[in-house]
Amino acid sequence: MQNLDAFFLLRPDVTFLNHGSFGACPRPVFEEYQRWQLQLESQPVAFLDPARGLSGWMRDARVAMAAMLGTSAENIVGLTNATYALNVVAQSLDLKPGDEILTTDHEYAALEKTWAYVCRNTGAVIRTVQIPLPLTNEAQFTDAVLTGFTDKTRVLFLSHITSATALVFPIERAVAEARKRGIYTVIDGAHTPGHIPLNLDALGADFYAGNCHKWIMAPKGSAFLHVRPELQAMLNPLVISHGWTADAKLPGTKGVFGNSPFIDGLEMQGTRDPSAWLTVPAALQFRQDHDWDKVAESCQALAQDTAARVRAITGLPALSSPEFCAPQMVSMPVPRCDPAHLKTRLYDDYQIEIPCFDWQDHTIARVSVQGYNTESQMDHLVTALTELLPQVSAKG
Repeated sequence: MQNLDAFFLLRPDVTFLNHGSFGACPRPVFEEYQRWQLQLESQPVAFLDPARGLSGWMRDARVAMAAMLGTSAENIVGLTNATYALNVVAQSLDLKPGDEILTTDHEYAALEKTWAYVCRNTGAVIRTVQIPLPLTNEAQFTDAVLTGFTDKTRVLFLSHITSATALVFPIERAVAEARKRGIYTVIDGAHTPGHIPLNLDALGADFYAGNCHKWIMAPKGSAFLHVRPELQAMLNPLVISHGWTADAKLPGTKGVFGNSPFIDGLEMQGTRDPSAWLTVPAALQFRQDHDWDKVAESCQALAQDTAARVRAITGLPALSSPEFCAPQMVSMPVPRCDPAHLKTRLYDDYQIEIPCFDWQDHTIARVSVQGYNTESQMDHLVTALTELLPQVSAKG
């Protein structure tokens, strides 16, 4: 496969192995983003008027995204990031004191804070189940989740691909079982779109949020929230703006700008630059133009090879078998050390950008592999870890 680094804007002096955090936007996609921004600035009043184009442009992006997600454009809205989208859901649920939110010990810190905030305001409580590691089969995950259900469980909150541990959770059976029990299913898919195939209608989760700026490679500030049709009216915008109406929750009500109240109430937020979301079709086209399935397959092989080489250095086992590892992102346990010091040394001494952190009783270095990365960059990382780990682990 031809390397695609020439299409990206990343600094050539940095070995960038952290696509998973904020993504990286290809040059043609970024140029389309700037085109939208220039159009906005050239006539802001016309651009931001839903009746003069904005509502239709937003829908065009929803249509393109929905085709990839296996759903209808009427079931998704374009928002700024997955954390924002999941806050819309969490703060709309009618929870009472003693209601339980069931989750796992692998969730993203910002969402842990979101649910803690909701619990403080409602009196609901969080129950956390531990997912056994290494994760090697579906039943291992599902059984751990199902044992956490009680008669007080109102919400099941799961990551589809975890951030810290870079695992693909096999959520399908857990989601189906929760639905049978009348438990709301809320899925954090921040890392999922463009990373693994998605069919949201088939999955059947009540609420699913995903980012477009990560593995779809759209500009920062592009994400979506998918909601099953029968639940859309229950959501409240975090900010009440021009798209909201007092009768938004009444059956048959149309939105202010001709969409559903669900779409108009969440998407039309006044002075918001929607350029990142409007660029999503260009990002999807870039992937298609470059046969991204083959790119991703090559990246997965390089990620797994790199992880195996690091295991040979550290002697530490993988967190999962390969089928439950995010295809292009691997969290690699390293000997216990100060992860901030390791991250700083990797950047200062080797110009390697990679996240290092503590999770549970592990110190982890997480590597992402995208179409702009090369085998020589992975060699550079392995060399750096070989040299640094004895130094930083000795310092504790």
